[in-house]
Amino acid sequence: MFSYVSLEQRVPSDHPLREVRKVTDVVLHTLSPELDALYAEAGRPSIAPEYILRALLLQVFFSIRSERLLVEQIDYNLLFRWFVGLGMDDAVWNHAVFSKNRDRLLTA
Repeated sequence: MFSYVSLEQRVPSDHPLREVRKVTDVVLHTLSPELDALYAEAGRPSIAPEYILRALLLQVFFSIRSERLLVEQIDYNLLFRWFVGLGMDDAVWNHAVFSKNRDRLLTA
């Protein structure tokens, strides 16, 4: 199946998450040097801290009761994919991997 409409076009211009995303972009940009230092030089690729932080914001905003449900929502909700920064065809993480990466981020 093909789509000629981007995720950016699917999110209404007046949606409240657009403003939240602008603010998070600025904050995450200022934190970028610290977040970049968290990446390992070798090993398996991890979930980018920016994605984790955006996903956790969605969990709070939409009262999603578990990380398993959060990852499931991100998998099929185009608005959530857009907010986190994933494309329509990007793979979504396993909830256990998400939790482990979240714990590493919070302890770092």
